[in-house]
Amino acid sequence: MEPMNAVKTVPVQLTGVGYAVPEKVLCNADLETMVETTDEWIFTRTGIRERRVVQDGEFLWQLCVPAARQALAQAKLDPADLDLIVVATSSPDYPMPSTAALVQKELGAFKAAAFDLEAACTGYVYGLAVCKQFIATGMYRNVLLIGADMLSRFMDYTDRGTCILFGDGAGATVLQAGTREGVLSTILAADGRGAGHLDISENPNEPGAPARMARRQYMHMNGKEIYKFVVDVVPPMIEQAAAQAGIEVGQIKHYILHQANARILDAVARRLKLEDGAMLHNIAKYGNTSAASIPLVLGEGVDEGVIKPGDLCCLVGFGAGLTWAAAIVEWSGPAS
Repeated sequence: MEPMNAVKTVPVQLTGVGYAVPEKVLCNADLETMVETTDEWIFTRTGIRERRVVQDGEFLWQLCVPAARQALAQAKLDPADLDLIVVATSSPDYPMPSTAALVQKELGAFKAAAFDLEAACTGYVYGLAVCKQFIATGMYRNVLLIGADMLSRFMDYTDRGTCILFGDGAGATVLQAGTREGVLSTILAADGRGAGHLDISENPNEPGAPARMARRQYMHMNGKEIYKFVVDVVPPMIEQAAAQAGIEVGQIKHYILHQANARILDAVARRLKLEDGAMLHNIAKYGNTSAASIPLVLGEGVDEGVIKPGDLCCLVGFGAGLTWAAAIVEWSGPAS
């Protein structure tokens, strides 16, 4: 018999995924003409060959919409049936309205509530935890979660430490009430004491004026501190997420980490003693796309048949804040 105070929750399933990137390719050879660097130097230190960047006049919502439409089509869900749209981004088109509201308009999803969420490169996993609650509690049944960023807007192309890393993109997932739990665990964390290691501001040493007030901001990053932070906190969080999900780490088939740097991905894989191929990545093609990176890898993995219905995936985000988060999910595929 269940305890009288037991809370019954609705299972949440991932039923659709989509992604979009800008047409313009910025390869390492292009950067050689802009800053003191070489293709070999960039690739050996980051694993990146090229990235996609927006051009003047392009907007974030314009990337979000095709990604959303692909995810909705895969989930066999009409936009009119959406209850909520959440966009995880740290580079919205405007301080207001939200990017989510603009996406709602273009999709014609006028029944859906809409808001943005900001947790930098960790935003997608934070968004996953938030969206799960709306469905698990029975408030909503159909939710669209988008991770999207255009951080090229904040690049100083004379700063070799940052401009070689970042690209633009959007990834979308559909979450629906279902019959089998597809989001087995979520863990969120933050430590604001490290805020100065990665920020967009006028002052590289401490966070400056908010974006809406400053004349011009650029991204600043203490790469060594970020590397140490990630390698220290991510492996134990993965083990914690697996334990919370009631599974062994060995049952996880795919690891989809934020695509920050190939060296970070390799270091985590070594720490966890993962088998070859378990750590999925596309950083060579897209670079660091911030909140978009995890759903981009997920979307390509599904499209290419690498990720199949029933596969367990570990999603891990980390970035400015400092923030980090992990989730164990089962790819469900379209609801039957």
